[in-house]
Amino acid sequence: MSDASAHKRGSMWRCPECRRQFANRNQSHACGRYALASHFEGKPPAVRAIFDKLLRVARRNGPITVLPEKTRIAFHVQMSFAAFVIRRNWVDGHVVLARRFVNPRFRRIETFSPRNHLHAFRFESVGEVDTEASSWLAEAYQVGQQRHLIYAALAHRDD
Repeated sequence: MSDASAHKRGSMWRCPECRRQFANRNQSHACGRYALASHFEGKPPAVRAIFDKLLRVARRNGPITVLPEKTRIAFHVQMSFAAFVIRRNWVDGHVVLARRFVNPRFRRIETFSPRNHLHAFRFESVGEVDTEASSWLAEAYQVGQQRHLIYAALAHRDD
């Protein structure tokens, strides 16, 4: 079955080594199993509180899989839509949006394709996980479900 037909039917490819699921067959990744707790060893409780609030806010959008990786923690649906690196006194993170969204809170924006833009940020306090950040996670969740591709295909079909 082609990747396109697998995507249409909602099936996922599973890495035979680490068993992680992906929307695309043979997607590049680092195999491995890591514990979430290891990312927080030696970090102050305030940093864990930032991450925990990000997780609560992300879960308001629907079920997600938390993927602790070697250097980051990803939030995943059909694809990873957000990821976080836990630092000593803050959390560096990014969301993947289907559009380029300029906002002074983003430290950088990287464009990978017309519908795949990484928006990086840094949170130093739990209060920064606010309504605006919640809206980024909601939009990114749609990307994680790959709904942006469905909408784009429907728009293109109507052209």
